[in-house]
Formats: sequence, structure tokens, C-alpha cells
Amino acid sequence: MKKTAFISDESFFWHDTGNGALFLTPGGYVQSDGHAENPETKRRFKNLMERSGLFEQLVKLKPKSATVEQIQYYHTSEYVNKVKDLSDLGFGDAGELALVGKGSYEIALLSAGGAITAVEAVVNGECDNAYSLSRPPGHHAEADLGMGFCLFNNVAIAAHYARKELGLERIMIIDWDVHHGNGTESAFYNDPNVLFISLHQEGLFPAGRGLIDDVGEGEGKGYTINIPLPAGTGNAGYMHALEEIVKPATEKFKPQLILISAGQDASIFDPLGRMMITADGYKKMTDFMLQLADTHCEGKLVAVHEGGYSTAYVPFCSHAIVEQLSGIKTDVEDPFIHAFSGVPYEELTKSQKERIEEIKKVHQLYNFQA
Repeated sequence: MKKTAFISDESFFWHDTGNGALFLTPGGYVQSDGHAENPETKRRFKNLMERSGLFEQLVKLKPKSATVEQIQYYHTSEYVNKVKDLSDLGFGDAGELALVGKGSYEIALLSAGGAITAVEAVVNGECDNAYSLSRPPGHHAEADLGMGFCLFNNVAIAAHYARKELGLERIMIIDWDVHHGNGTESAFYNDPNVLFISLHQEGLFPAGRGLIDDVGEGEGKGYTINIPLPAGTGNAGYMHALEEIVKPATEKFKPQLILISAGQDASIFDPLGRMMITADGYKKMTDFMLQLADTHCEGKLVAVHEGGYSTAYVPFCSHAIVEQLSGIKTDVEDPFIHAFSGVPYEELTKSQKERIEEIKKVHQLYNFQA
């Protein structure tokens, strides 16, 4: 059993994305059905942990708000001020689909602070690993632009914090959200000290990002690895990508800390993706990353919540991740598993295997593939 910290705050559930229809503004023929990025998936995840008894066995940490200086490790001062002004005003868009409500600025500081708190606890040995239930999410946020429900880039800020304030040199970020982590990629595109790997659905949001040939620039060339997988990829396809690409990259990079942008929107029921990962798939992916962390960085691993929009299924996927992080087994089973009968979510298809081989060939030019 591992000592796992869980970072959350009631304020995270109070970030107001307003009325919506998934990500559209209601009006005309579009009826309101609730914004996709609402508190429910996160709240129900925490509720499930409390109901199962998992929550009481974790190390509970309260996040400390990130300072403006820490936010500006990545974001411009003009953008930070814009988010604050919109928050004070009460509503607005900080860029592209990055809604700001009353008080969202302060909550976003706390959300980034949650990732920082998790990293600090793991690096300083207060716990073995950690999960931050950060909201609003962060991986789409660019230095000067909010995007895709994200205001401040929690993981990028936490990585900068680990290097600037905790003295780490090599950090690996793996992003398994169904959408490409464009903001995090931008943060470290020229940086050879941060290995960024994104597994995402090909051709999804944001358009034109996360391509196989996007490998970094300058000294950072080869330290960005994009793994755009075909729609319909399930547990076997993701595990094959981890084994064939992520594992050898990790072995050669030798990170001192692994950060996971943990978006559970590649699940089989998610309305904003077309992938087929199950709760058991997320458990296996987490176990794989734990083994890499144990081998290369004394188990130092932090997961930070990103996307995931199925209110019924995200709680079970996220619960499975924390079970695996902690090594604590509860009696929670996937109640939807019977619905997958006959669905080829466990099969590695020819197209998935060919895509992974294509990516390996691109990165044979660099350091991470033999």
C-alpha cells in the first residue's frame, strides 16, 4: 500500500461555467442542457470515494492558492489580469471556450495551487504519490489565452514550480486526456528538460494540434511526443502505446518526477470523445505509470484532474485511478461492465498498431526510440 495524498477544495465545485448545451451557448434552436464542464463529474467522483471508504484512507491536503508570480511562470501578466477582470465583472470568455464566472480567478489560483501542493508533498516525501482534483482544468490554456474550459495551466505551472522552487531538473508529463494538451506542449516545446507526451484522439480539439510531426523545436526537439490515436481506440491500444513508446522514452529520459494530466474523457461513455477506455483500462494505465515511476524516480508521481464529462462513468474511472495509486482495493466494481459485451474495447486493431509504428519511426530520429 502506498501513501497517497488527495488534494481538493469545495471551491473547485463553485467555478461557474454558466448555462450551456455541452459547449454551445443556448439560443435559437439550441436548448440549454448544462455546460459540459460542470462540477458534477468531479463532485460525484469525490462522493464515490467517500461512500466506498477510499477517501478516509488517503492523506487529505488542502490546496494553497498559487501566487501571481507562480502563475506567471507560464502565463503573461496581461492574460492573468484579463482573467481577474472578467472574474470581477462576473462573466466572460478568457479566450476560446474558456468561460469565467464570478470568483473564477480566485478558484483558478487555488486549482493551480492544488497541483503545486501535490507536487510539493510528493517531492518532499510527505507522501508517495498524489491526486489533485483541480478545477478549472488547465492543459489547453496557452500563455496568453484560455482555451477549452481551461484558465491557468495547472500542470505546466506545477512543473515550473518543481524546477524553479524544488530544484528538479528533469520532469516528464504524460497527458492522457482525449483532447491534445496544446497549452502544456507550448509551455515546453523548446525545453529539453521536460518530456511531454500526449495520447489523444486524432483530429479532435484543438484543430491542427498534436500532430505526429510536432516533436519540439530547438534544444527541445524530440522532447515532445504526440500519439494521436484513431477514434475507437480502447484499453489494448492505449496499453500498446504505453509499452512501445512511453516506456522506452521514459527509460532514456530518466525523469525525477512524473506528472499525469489525468483527463478521463477517453472513456467509453464520454460525450466529447470517441475512445473506448474502461475503468479497468484507467487502472491498468495508472499501474503502468506507477511502475515507471518506481523504476526511475522513486515512485514520485502526481496526477492532476483534467477533462471527463460523463457524470455516470467518470467517477468510476477516477476512483479506479486512485485505488491503483494507493494500492487500496474497495468493493467498488464497474457497474457498466456488462454493457461492453461484444464491444471490441480490449482488442488492438491493425490501424492502431500501424499508427504506433508510424510514431516510433518519427522518433527514431531522436533519442527515445531504439
